[in-house]
This record gives sequence, structure tokens and C-alpha cells, in this order.
Amino acid sequence: MRKKPRLIFLLFTIPIIAFTLIGGFLGHVSAREDIYRHLRIFEDVVSLIADNYVQQTDLDKVMTGALQGLTNGLDSDSTYLSPDIVKTIEQTSNKVTGQLGIEVVSQYYAQIVAVRDNSPADEAGLMPGDYLRAINDETTRRLSTFEIKERLHGQPESIVRLSLLRGNTSEPYDIELVRKNISTPELSSEILDGDIGYLRIEHITEEIATDLEKQVMTLEKQNLRHLIIDVRNCAGGSLSEGIAAANLFLDAGTMLYRIEEGKEQFPIEANSDKFITTLPMTLLTNYGTADAAELFVSSLLSNERAQSVGQRTAGRVSLQKLVKLPDGSGLWLSWARYIKASEQPLHRVGVEPTVDVEVPVVELGEPSPLNDLILEQALETLQTETNVLEDRRVAQLVRAPR
Repeated sequence: MRKKPRLIFLLFTIPIIAFTLIGGFLGHVSAREDIYRHLRIFEDVVSLIADNYVQQTDLDKVMTGALQGLTNGLDSDSTYLSPDIVKTIEQTSNKVTGQLGIEVVSQYYAQIVAVRDNSPADEAGLMPGDYLRAINDETTRRLSTFEIKERLHGQPESIVRLSLLRGNTSEPYDIELVRKNISTPELSSEILDGDIGYLRIEHITEEIATDLEKQVMTLEKQNLRHLIIDVRNCAGGSLSEGIAAANLFLDAGTMLYRIEEGKEQFPIEANSDKFITTLPMTLLTNYGTADAAELFVSSLLSNERAQSVGQRTAGRVSLQKLVKLPDGSGLWLSWARYIKASEQPLHRVGVEPTVDVEVPVVELGEPSPLNDLILEQALETLQTETNVLEDRRVAQLVRAPR
């Protein structure tokens, strides 16, 4: 191997070997021989590229691509970060506030996970599952989630061009959106049909459990017979706060299990001191129900505390941390994930609804339907259950001895 390729190889692999030797993320003691074997093959590949490729290669670029490839083999949340991206993550106070109102993940192209209510993306009809093929004419094919978010954010009132794909369409749909300061309420409530409390959780913040408790206590004074909690398109937020919010409705039972690095499994039990109400509940979910909201849904459904109406949730319930490397770059790695109380998978699988609702997929650029099929189905289901209970009560009165 020529001197420069070997030097670059060592500069990139020494940090990885160091993390391996101290018991980091890239292997256990029993697997080190396999790691060293692959590193030797990796060195041979670098040498072959340097000596035999048809034109002069930028080995820095080749090695960066190789490191990105290592993390791409893990999951969509884990990635290799350049020094510039690490600096951006650490300088959160300098972030601009103009947004489109979407949560994204790198999934071949950038994929939309959820869309905030009344945001520019919501008003344009963007949906969970849509792919962002390009942002301002730059393909998202090789961008990390952090780079995608950086390109989506910008100064308020600035314009961003998106090239979108939906479903099986092969032709992209191009659209321009204006970035906005998004300040919609994280939690709101109202009364439906006179005796059904409806709560909309748009984003699970650090204070959502406290705010939810206050609103539920206020609603209970209205002589309600049922609670509907809407967590559609609720993604991101604090995972621990999602669990705390679920605990408000559980007085006992295993809510979830958390699996950490090394496969150690920890049960998360409900705390009876946090329990606030026995009102029956229905949850509204869709493909945009992700992260903390999924833990909320899974905890309640696993303990048969609620039913859900809508669509399967996103299946994104892992925790990540930044591991900095000596050259200023870093690894953004998943170090823990949650599974259901039944010990069945939750990550990449999601939670199936009790009552599935098929929502028609409209073509990009076409107006979304005005009626809310999922909420309508939830109210219809509750009315049917009420009618059944009333029929049983009447039948019992008729059969009662006189």
C-alpha cells in the first residue's frame, strides 16, 4: 500500500479500534477477531482502490463514504457524522426557527415520519410516508437525518423547494413551501357529543404529563363517559415523558421493557401514585404516531387500558447518543430501544390498532378529504358500544323478578 492510503486508513480506523478495545459500541471481546479480520480486508480494499482505480481518487471522500456505510448497516437512526455536523449538533442555541413542520428520517431518500398540524407541510397536503427526493434540487440520497433537517430549516419566510414521491408514483411532484415559526399548542381539549372528552397531543414535551393531568382533571368535572386521546402525527419528543403520560392512566402493571447495549432488559412498571382516572379511553393513531407517542400507546394497549382506532404506528422507539471521535467527527448510535410489555418487538414493527381504518391515499397535489375518517370511526364505535350496553341494561330490567 502506498504511504498516503495507509496513513488515511490508520487515521480513520484507529479511533474505531480504540472504541472496540474499551468495550465500545462496535463489538464485544468475543467478536474482536472478526472485527480485525474485516479491518484487514478493508485495508486491502483501500489499497486496491488507490492503486488500480481508473482515475486519481479522493481517499478522504472514499473513507468518509466507507464510515457512513458502516452505520448504514445498523438502522436509520444511526449514522457517521462529519466534524461540521457534530459542531452543529452541539451549537443548538444557534438554530434558526423557520420550519416546514415535518419529522424526517433517512430511509434511502429522506422520508417523512410525521406532519405537524397547521404547518406549511400540513397545508400543502404532505403525509407520513412521503419521500423527499430532493431539497432545493439537491438529492437526499446520501444525506444523514441531521443534514436533511439542516436543509429543511432556515430563516422564517424563506422558500424551500421539495421534490416529493408518494406511494408507487415514479414521477416526482415538485412544490415550494415557505418556512414558518410554528407555534401551535402542544396539547388542546374539547367536549364532543356532550359527554366525550377529546384531547389532542401534538408533541410530547418535557411538561406534557403535568399538562395532561391538569386537562384530564378539568374534563372530568364535565361528567364525561369517555376520553379520546389523539396522538396522530405526534413524533419526536421525550420518550420518558411519553411513559410518564401513560402512567397517568395505569395504576399497576408492566408498561414496557427497555433493552440497552449488551442486551440487558429492564422492566418499566406503572407507579400507582401517578394514577389519576378510571375513565374508559380510545386512542387515535396513524403512521405518524412515533417515538414517545408510541410508548404512550403501547403501554395503554398492552395493559388493556384503552382501545385504539386508526392505523399502525411508525415503529420508531430507540434512543441515540453522540460518541465523539478524536478528529472531531462522531458516531450517532442507537444504544437502547423499547419492546412491548408482552416482550414482543415494537421498534420497526409499531402498534396495530384495535379498530383499523383504511384512509384513502390521495395523489400529491390533490386536496385532502375534509372529513376525518378515523375520528368518525372512533365516535361510531363508541356509539355502537353504548347502544349494546343500553340494550343489555334494558334486557336485564325486563328479566328482573317483579
